[in-house]
Amino acid sequence: MVNEQKQKILKPNSSLSQSVCTKAERKLKALRNPAPCVWFGLGMMGLIGWSVVVPTLLGAALGLWLDEHHPGKHAWTLALLVIGLTVGCLNAWYWVIKEDKAIRDDEEDGNA
Repeated sequence: MVNEQKQKILKPNSSLSQSVCTKAERKLKALRNPAPCVWFGLGMMGLIGWSVVVPTLLGAALGLWLDEHHPGKHAWTLALLVIGLTVGCLNAWYWVIKEDKAIRDDEEDGNA
């Protein structure tokens, strides 16, 4: 709808009119999609933190259980703790990459 009005009102070759239209579209998009608040950022940090903590604690708990029920020459607790930490870090890395891609895609859609 905005593009139809833009084509009717403004000359397509004018750089000033293109600049004004781009800024107007950006402003309309910002009004439709308000920026996330501080709580959203804190929640995202919490989500990433929990995505590391949960696998680490699960690995440690499983290791303690294995050490108690199947004692052996090697400690399962430390090995599974490290494996859980690695899985958690990979999980957090996945979330950060996914969010970064979403932000970049959103910015590219706004500039197009």
